[in-house]
Amino acid sequence: MTASTDNEARIALFQSIGLNEQKARETLKNQEVTRLLETTINEAKNLLPKENQISKSIGNLLYALSTRSKQQIHSFHRYLIKYICDEKIKNELQLLAAIDYLLAHPTEPVDQKALEESAGIGINVTPEEIERIIEEVIAQNKTKLMEQRYEFPTGTLLGEVRKRLKWADGKAVKAEMDVQLLDLLGPNDRSAKSTTEKPKTTTSTTEKVKPTTTANNDVQDNGKIRSFADLAGEALNFHKPGENYKTEGYVMTPKTMDLMKEHLKTTGGQVVTRFPPEPNGILHIGHAKAINFNFGYAKHNNGICYLRYDDTNPEKEEEKFFTGILDIVKWLGYEPYKITHASDQFDQLYEWAKQLIRRNLAYICHQKGDELKGHNVAESPWRNRPIEESLQLFEDMKNGKFAEGEATLRMKCVMEDGKLDPVAYRIKYAHHAKSGDKWCIYPTYDYTHCLNDSIENISHSLCTKEFQARRSSYYWLCNALDVYCPVQWEYGRLNLQYTVTSKRKIQKLIVEGVVNDWDDPRLYTLTALRRRGFPPEAINLFCARIGVTMSQTVLHPDMLDACVREVLNVTAPRVMAVIEPLKVTITNFPNGNAIELTVPNFPADESRGSHAIKFDSVIYIEKSDFTEKPAKDYKRLAPNQPCGLRHAGYIITVQEVIRDSNNEPVELKVTCQKATDEGISKPKGFIHWVSHANKCEIRTYDRLFNHPNPDDPKEVPGGFLTDINTNSLTINTNALVDDGVKNAKPFDKFQFERVGFFSVDPDSTDNHYVFNRTVTLKEDKRSS
Repeated sequence: MTASTDNEARIALFQSIGLNEQKARETLKNQEVTRLLETTINEAKNLLPKENQISKSIGNLLYALSTRSKQQIHSFHRYLIKYICDEKIKNELQLLAAIDYLLAHPTEPVDQKALEESAGIGINVTPEEIERIIEEVIAQNKTKLMEQRYEFPTGTLLGEVRKRLKWADGKAVKAEMDVQLLDLLGPNDRSAKSTTEKPKTTTSTTEKVKPTTTANNDVQDNGKIRSFADLAGEALNFHKPGENYKTEGYVMTPKTMDLMKEHLKTTGGQVVTRFPPEPNGILHIGHAKAINFNFGYAKHNNGICYLRYDDTNPEKEEEKFFTGILDIVKWLGYEPYKITHASDQFDQLYEWAKQLIRRNLAYICHQKGDELKGHNVAESPWRNRPIEESLQLFEDMKNGKFAEGEATLRMKCVMEDGKLDPVAYRIKYAHHAKSGDKWCIYPTYDYTHCLNDSIENISHSLCTKEFQARRSSYYWLCNALDVYCPVQWEYGRLNLQYTVTSKRKIQKLIVEGVVNDWDDPRLYTLTALRRRGFPPEAINLFCARIGVTMSQTVLHPDMLDACVREVLNVTAPRVMAVIEPLKVTITNFPNGNAIELTVPNFPADESRGSHAIKFDSVIYIEKSDFTEKPAKDYKRLAPNQPCGLRHAGYIITVQEVIRDSNNEPVELKVTCQKATDEGISKPKGFIHWVSHANKCEIRTYDRLFNHPNPDDPKEVPGGFLTDINTNSLTINTNALVDDGVKNAKPFDKFQFERVGFFSVDPDSTDNHYVFNRTVTLKEDKRSS
């Protein structure tokens, strides 16, 4: 038979249980459901008398069983098929309850009495019973029903019926309820007003109306944010600890339930997660999502989270990366339950590898690395070598009798993507940061990861989607060694446009002199973002807002910037700074000495402190706040347009413009008047200024790359190094800032009024401040 003929036969088979042709053809698109439904129908036919056709009601339940059940209870389908054919399971409610029972008790022998009780199997709720109970429920609520008619919440009536007739068919109950309500109330005419309807009230013009809740409620006045789990929401509804077997695709063995009991005994039913970075580079923005997901989910459930260094690549690991990773985890506000290393378990992992060989589940292979690349790799000619031979060769590998690449230990399993026999151990003659020179063979991620998860009793192994292809080998290896098997959950990787996060590419940028180091503020490593002034709360807020999704997320950096502004807006004190100063001399300054002004740190909430600044006859304003040719809607200083000075209470008017040899303005002579003087018109605009200010250096950052996806050869055919924005860093060494920054420390953050948010760079000294621009203001008022 051809594939086409087979499919037509399946369509006919599916139509025989009541599916229409379109539904039958749609079902064929899912190979697993097709296989299961075909098996289910044939088994049902064997249970029914030959002359009996499968009725539509039985067919619907068989289809529901095939589509709603999970792999780990497929072996129990024979019980459910028989109950369906015997018409003891009569509706989907009973079927789903039976599935739930088997998921919670997935071992033989099945307690059929308990199964029947939990799912109402054999209970037949007659139409007469449904009619009688609905009559009783309506009678109990008749007065209110007559008053409110169809405005009455009928869901409460259905809920009451459901309590008394748990296993009644939902459709039958709803249909009978509609009939009885129609008989009592007549047609549902919602245009007829209820006789008891209360008159609408209008809000008084003096009534205070609560503002609409906005995203800003995620950030409190002190900069604290709602938790990652609260913001990410229902996406975090995973299995309960100990109920691993209820998850899709989880593989059961005869020892699973006993191992699960030991796991729960050890953990006490706690959620246990881990964040397992490789200590061979600095963490980037994508890792922030992983940190928040693992630590945040554990914290939300009163669980624990390990920080485990995946230190299985000795030649790439450095101590600065170990310390840097822990530093960033703590900076983001998380404290590991315990710090562990994959290498802590090297002895145990080695013993388990020998067990795999003894069970004929692993072998020594001599194929070269290039021969193992790709997914269509030929079966190894050494796959079936004698067990004792592989054991001896593995010992020889450990004792340094092979060169690198001459031998590997491979596991006899097929990965999710079809890749055959992944490598478990390879030879590396490299000093290890923790174990020194004890080992010359090192386990791979595919071998180490799941076993370390098992040892640490991880309940939820959370990882990015690219590891989905390794899930089958994850489950296979734990079960092959008869050890506790955690559940692997995958989520979409986070990527940002206009950057690269690959460790190799960042290293290339450093070597080529494009950026200074891993913490260059133009990068999106977490150390770089910290140096640029991004608060950890803003990064956590960003991670929470994008949530947890299976799809890969590629976002514009503006979304992250918006979260940064949201946090800094309530945490960064306001000061005045002038990036490109223009000298202004007030010729009629009203005082012989400088006037000291008290300026609030947060003008919208003066209770949050203040700082003192000086106002004198010589001040400095931004060059861009003065023009000799104002546009029609221009609101700042011009020869014939006075302007107010923020916080000073004075308005200045230009009297004279002093120029340099290039005819550029270098100084303004102005007069001033109090804004409160009688007859003074309110100026169109107010500008910031400084006097007796502190000279500082301002570093302004822009995107490092010109194209959104510098990695994409279609966008950037020449490679990411050809896409560098040569104007990504501007340094101004003549900027001035007021005394509000006195005693500031590295990483302290400020809002330079009307300019943007800035952070003190670690290059600052006691007498010379360096500021990094973190983000611009949400609205740049200088455009007006």
